[in-house]
Amino acid sequence: MTFHVERIDHVVLRCRDLPGMVRFYEQALGFNVERKLDRISLVQMRAGASLLDLIAAERPQDAANMDHLCFRIEPFDRDAIVTRLAPFGISVGETVERYGAEGNGPSVYFHDPEGNQIELKGPAASPAH
Repeated sequence: MTFHVERIDHVVLRCRDLPGMVRFYEQALGFNVERKLDRISLVQMRAGASLLDLIAAERPQDAANMDHLCFRIEPFDRDAIVTRLAPFGISVGETVERYGAEGNGPSVYFHDPEGNQIELKGPAASPAH
């Protein structure tokens, strides 16, 4: 079995001014706060069928601010993911239930050849708020 990418599920941005970024996305683009995880300073905002996650993070002025990019795949089959990425020398992290645009579902992380963190996310086991 193999899998295909359906869409972008979410993007996570590191922010120096979290409240200011939330205001910007609310006012400029009409996004709504869907949920907050205060213990890790994360705000998840609804962006149509996707999410934009904003996380408070100190970073140097010239440092990248994307934490990771998440693609929604179908079906979620860990063995197929591992098999497909192995020829590229990519190792896949553990499968964990994580929250995404559709709700909680299985996901794995890995890094692309340029070092960008990528998440592949399967269908939700429980729906989003």
